[in-house]
Amino acid sequence: MQGIMYLLFLLFSVEVYGQSGDKTVNILVDMGFENVGWNEDEKERVYLIQNTAYRLNGIGIGKAVDVIQKSGMPDNKACRIIVLENNIPQISLYYEPITDSIASPQRADWDVSYDLGDTWQQARKSKQNSSLFKVDMVVYPELGLQNVVITQIYQVVFNLSPAIEVSLWKGMKLTAQVVLPVYCDGFPDEYRKVRPNFVNVSQSFRLPYNIWGTLTVGHFNSNRYGADLQLKHRFVRDNRFGWDARLGYTGAAVWDGFVCRYSTHRIWTWSLGGYFYWPKYNIEATAKYERYLLGETGVRVDLIRHFRYASIGFFAMKSWHVIPSKNREVSANGGFRFQVALPPYKYKRKGYIPRVTPSRNMGMAYNAGSEQYYYKSYRPTAGDNIMQSNSLNPYFIKSELLNF
Repeated sequence: MQGIMYLLFLLFSVEVYGQSGDKTVNILVDMGFENVGWNEDEKERVYLIQNTAYRLNGIGIGKAVDVIQKSGMPDNKACRIIVLENNIPQISLYYEPITDSIASPQRADWDVSYDLGDTWQQARKSKQNSSLFKVDMVVYPELGLQNVVITQIYQVVFNLSPAIEVSLWKGMKLTAQVVLPVYCDGFPDEYRKVRPNFVNVSQSFRLPYNIWGTLTVGHFNSNRYGADLQLKHRFVRDNRFGWDARLGYTGAAVWDGFVCRYSTHRIWTWSLGGYFYWPKYNIEATAKYERYLLGETGVRVDLIRHFRYASIGFFAMKSWHVIPSKNREVSANGGFRFQVALPPYKYKRKGYIPRVTPSRNMGMAYNAGSEQYYYKSYRPTAGDNIMQSNSLNPYFIKSELLNF
């Protein structure tokens, strides 16, 4: 009789665990999180989430942590949260209970890192609210200023550029963007025409030892088309350090309305450099050796500070491999750049109905130097910017958990 009662107790305990995990997953799905799943073994309970409910990853992940702490923590074992981006694992939040402690976990108790653990992939088998084949229409506001005419203080162009973005499979995203001119003063006539901009597909992936990559093929900004590969690595022992690399093979392609005029001449561009992050002030520093679109090579240094709603930084560039013309000298270049998060900061998708939102943030780079000809590059995707690339940095997420 005692054996039967003990067996019933074990079965009941397993059922309680299952209900607790399922209930938490349902709450997260109702909040708008996608690719949500969970799994549990003798060591830890693992949750998977992808933040598509909140504009800022720091806020969204914090909301998910609050829900899991309230209704989804296992008894006497560790808990891990794996954060996905387009179905690719990015960071891990890990909580290990203190022995003989009955205190409830707090946000500050979670360790954030790139380490995913050993059992998280089992949770992928039970994911709910998949992000695949769901369509977002993202409207990107674009502002351009230049001061090159003596008789005019600034030439101004302002566009609204809606883009269709859809995830086709794990790590794959299709982007098709159209530029809708709103105001144009002083720029050439082609800036006044409705025209495509980013039209491409990109495949993201994660390799062992904290290596991420994205391969993009199609039409980019700065009137370029071709292929672009970006890689980044963060050291396993110390995530503050790492390296970034990029390789592009592109040619010129100019849209005249919906007619594309392109050149068959293509050029290799590349970038390789070191990375350092200062967690105390959320400051990112990079130093890179690069090859630009005219074939010149040079050094670029960036210093960026990240805040919850903005990222602000400075850059400096210098090349010793360019030939000055008869009328001008090639000088060093520099300036500042910023990105600002755009409202609304919370939004929810209804099934497979296309969702219309503004872009996550808006920004620009201001060229404070006198160089207008050299040091040119491109962006391969519409959402590629300094704020977005740091949004899932474990040190930044940890600071958001502590300062919420």
